[in-house]
Amino acid sequence: MGSGKVNVVSIEDRIPKLKQQRRKKANRRLIFLLLLFFILIAFILYFQSPLSHVKKIAISGNQVHSEEEIISITGITSDTNIWKVKKQEIEAKLKELPEMKKAEVKIRMPNTIAIKIQEFKRISYIADGKSFLPVLDNGKILKEKTTTDLPLNAPILFSFTENNVLEEMIKSLEQLPVGVLNSISEIHYDPKETDAYHILAFMNDGNEVSATIRTFAEKMSHYPSIISQLDPNQKGVINLEVGSFFRAYELEGVKLDETEEELER
Repeated sequence: MGSGKVNVVSIEDRIPKLKQQRRKKANRRLIFLLLLFFILIAFILYFQSPLSHVKKIAISGNQVHSEEEIISITGITSDTNIWKVKKQEIEAKLKELPEMKKAEVKIRMPNTIAIKIQEFKRISYIADGKSFLPVLDNGKILKEKTTTDLPLNAPILFSFTENNVLEEMIKSLEQLPVGVLNSISEIHYDPKETDAYHILAFMNDGNEVSATIRTFAEKMSHYPSIISQLDPNQKGVINLEVGSFFRAYELEGVKLDETEEELER
């Protein structure tokens, strides 16, 4: 039998290779630790430097509340660290405002705070002597927001008090199309023996509407169609209590031939 050659590597020959592999692993570990250390140092320096401070507060959706008022309530300044901004606490503070429906706070890196606002709408005003109290679309009356300026963007309510009649009136106004709501100048509470919910609405076009709150929203939604059947030069009273009738200020009652049928659709 022939004898084969066996390559035998002594332990002495392997030691240099093992040492080299261990040295490479140690070097990689050292580099990783150094990199982690420098990242940590950089983060600490950034966190404590003006680079991490809030540079901009972007506010959107606000109409009633000014940007200055909102920023003041948030407590955020140019010295505020963006990592210390507590979104939920700020949102809770903003929602305490009587006209604030929703507030959403977001952090946009590197240094911007975005605040999206949704406010309750001022659906009408209540006349209080020579002053006017805003009424929100959630039914709340803002007694602390009294104004003496004549409101131009919402109907003024006269002779109403805080009771179920006012609540019904506000619910009716909420259901009206925006165009119809904006066409109303004044609404006077004018109860009758036969109808405790009777009202008189004075329109911006010079007409007057006699109605009951219970059906006001349903029938007034057809107001553009009603006035389209009338002579624009002839003003008068549109009675929406039962059916739909028009009485010119100078003439006797004249029935609108098709209005009642249209309102029932």
